[in-house]
Amino acid sequence: MIKAHLVTVLGREIPVRSSAPETKVREVETFVNSRIETIRERLTTADPQLLVTLALLNLSESYLDLQGRQEGSSALETRIASMLEKIDNVL
Repeated sequence: MIKAHLVTVLGREIPVRSSAPETKVREVETFVNSRIETIRERLTTADPQLLVTLALLNLSESYLDLQGRQEGSSALETRIASMLEKIDNVL
């Protein structure tokens, strides 16, 4: 069931709709604010749009790295399954 939530990012309340439970929405909110704050500590004079853009770029890089690892893992599992099948056929 999709519910409305208010999340706060950079002091601004943003209405979002999500099927995730309230605790997950708050976890995401905290994570995003943490990433933005980490960047803000290094770029003290950056405007909010730059902070959000840099956070988005950092999160995208992390996501793509994880996605690539998962794809590599799937390929390895397929290869192992193929090898096991060959061994079973020989036995």
